[in-house]
Amino acid sequence: MKTLLARLAMAVAVAASFSAAPPARAQEPVVKVGYAKCAHCVPMSLLPEFAEGVKIEAIGFNTGNDVLTALVSKSLDVAQVTYLHYVTGLDKGFDLVAISGQISGGSALVIANDLAVNENDWAGLKALVAAYKAQGKPFRVAASRGNAQDIHMRGALLKQGIDPNKDVQFVNIPNPSDHIQALRRGEVELISTVEPFATQILQAKAAKLFAYPYDQAAGKLTNLIVTRSDVIASNPKAVEAVVKAVVKLDDKLDADHVLWQGVITKVTGLDKTVADAAIINLYPDYKMHRASAAAIADMMRDLKYISTDVTKKVEDRMDYSFLEKATGKPKSELGY
Repeated sequence: MKTLLARLAMAVAVAASFSAAPPARAQEPVVKVGYAKCAHCVPMSLLPEFAEGVKIEAIGFNTGNDVLTALVSKSLDVAQVTYLHYVTGLDKGFDLVAISGQISGGSALVIANDLAVNENDWAGLKALVAAYKAQGKPFRVAASRGNAQDIHMRGALLKQGIDPNKDVQFVNIPNPSDHIQALRRGEVELISTVEPFATQILQAKAAKLFAYPYDQAAGKLTNLIVTRSDVIASNPKAVEAVVKAVVKLDDKLDADHVLWQGVITKVTGLDKTVADAAIINLYPDYKMHRASAAAIADMMRDLKYISTDVTKKVEDRMDYSFLEKATGKPKSELGY
């Protein structure tokens, strides 16, 4: 009898221990998020620290084109790209849905030191380009084709009466970290580059500042967070968690430039003085600017950068619902 009572007591104790134990935590979904290696892109490496209810795997790529390719091939779930990538992707028929902004700015036009053109002297640049043309010499203008700096440059040139398709010779240098060496080797006359590499070039005196190319339809708009419709359909809560993390990260960066400087130096390997100066040409911007995005699409068609009119697609495939939940604001206050 004593043995039976002892066994019953043990059974009761075991049952109690199970009932007191906390329920097993459901496994958090994993979302793969890609970003490029530039000053306004690399803060995305911090995104996992701001995630709740989802595990974010942040993956760095050399260029925005690489990030877009990974997204459409389904190697990524969410991508930090640019408005330019968004428009060109829709032009190619890719399944893209914009879900938030991220950071804007970050572009600069730098020109070879030995060219007698002063900062913001567009008339002087136009005359110089015409002189090269008259001599049968190509005036070589570089960028990383497909990034925001490429379209900023093309739009700014066209607005100043310089046809980027006829008056200059475009040179594609895919990795922005290679821009400084192209200038040092005299391979180009002018480059539209991205921070922090623009600041690196200027501080190293490999070229001089010509202009910030924001006087065109895209303005300062740069980065956009995009996903695919199948990702939204299969796990909308995970997408919502990613957008919440982006908003939190943007708010933190806006208040803490030391954090921003630190992640730039860590990911790019450039020093603190470069990172500090680069941030001046950048600003957090999680809004999605719908009318401006449509204007960018129109400009890109005028520049023959895309072959179709995707203005309606650009507007229709901006899903503001995640930003509304993340911020508690209506889309009318979020760039719609």
